[in-house]
Amino acid sequence: MDYSPIILNYIKENLETILKSPVGFIRYPFIDPGSVYDGNVWDWDTYWSVYALLPLSKELGDKALRERIIEHAKGNVLNMLDFQLPDGYIPMMIENKLFDQRLSEPYLNIQHKNGVTMNMHKPFLCQQIALISKDIGDFSWIDEIGREKLKKYFLCYEKNYYKERVGLYVWHDDIMIGMDNDPASFGRPKDSTANIFLNSFMTMELASGAEIFTALGDPGYAGQLSEKRLRLIDAIHEECFDRRDQFFYSVDVDVYTRKYDWFHQGLGVFWKSLPIRIAVWSGFLPMLAGIATKEEAEALRKHLHDEEAFGSDFGVPTLAKNEKMFNIEATNNPSNWLGPIWLVANYCVFKGMLNYGFSAEAKELCEKSVRLLERDIEKSGCMHEYYDPFTGEPVMNGGFINWNMLVLNMQRELNDRE
Repeated sequence: MDYSPIILNYIKENLETILKSPVGFIRYPFIDPGSVYDGNVWDWDTYWSVYALLPLSKELGDKALRERIIEHAKGNVLNMLDFQLPDGYIPMMIENKLFDQRLSEPYLNIQHKNGVTMNMHKPFLCQQIALISKDIGDFSWIDEIGREKLKKYFLCYEKNYYKERVGLYVWHDDIMIGMDNDPASFGRPKDSTANIFLNSFMTMELASGAEIFTALGDPGYAGQLSEKRLRLIDAIHEECFDRRDQFFYSVDVDVYTRKYDWFHQGLGVFWKSLPIRIAVWSGFLPMLAGIATKEEAEALRKHLHDEEAFGSDFGVPTLAKNEKMFNIEATNNPSNWLGPIWLVANYCVFKGMLNYGFSAEAKELCEKSVRLLERDIEKSGCMHEYYDPFTGEPVMNGGFINWNMLVLNMQRELNDRE
């Protein structure tokens, strides 16, 4: 492949730093993001690392390295399933026990056991299982652990995070939601936001779940997941696509007729949700999921070209520049998704554009991403977690690898289309 040699060499030289051995109560090998996240197992972070590493491991031609990557990829999943609670709950992150010797299991599990509702593993568990299984041509490794664990996982989502009245999933709160300070969820009331990020990726998770159970010889359950996916897609179109702005938004589902004595006895609230009209990069995710209509995709394409909102020489600002919450200062816990460039956002929008045949936009995003990372490696000797959309300068957390590797996927996928 015609990869950027600067980026490829950096990844090859530093790959061992993110392939971790079991430690503390983490029993299986795993992949961490690097930088300040050393020694922790994360949900969507591990998925994107595996997404980048599996095809790369084939191309590098190092059989031993490929076997190690597969072992660590499976370990990501096995570690998560290791800490599944009886009700199906799986934590978003498993911290290294050495971080706090007082813990006997992940902090999120302890809280959940104590009756505190916590957000659970983002919808990337089945996506990672399917990704690994298709790559190696074998689903049996997951059946050995028990398909019932996956059924409990989906049941937990349905019971605790699904709003049947509106047909969408909600975050319980704003803790560890991936896009940490997404203003559509950050600081808002509990169980009130059906985030477009969560629901778009859930359509992909349900598809992967159906694929897994079909491969495991359970077409009945696979069919149930497929039906749920179709209902979810309908709800996303109905509730999240804003016909005025022609953009996908997260929505407020805490919308009811609230009656007081004899007040509000007439026409009540007949709408199921209210749009949270904040232009976030996740509004492009229905294109990644392949659920946007052709007309919706054309509208999103126009938004990408809006220089006042999503224009940048280095990719897609995670929050539109003309939003009042736009801010690019360095912050961790929460990480800053209020405008900085994150490579995972660049990749998701890139892939969405490619899915709908918008090759020029995809190529431009690829070139911007390559230029951004090459310059960082040449100037600082490493890659960082996120970047200034105006200057391309790193904001914080040098040594971050994780989904920055997706820039190689961009180059590969563009070449495959030519």
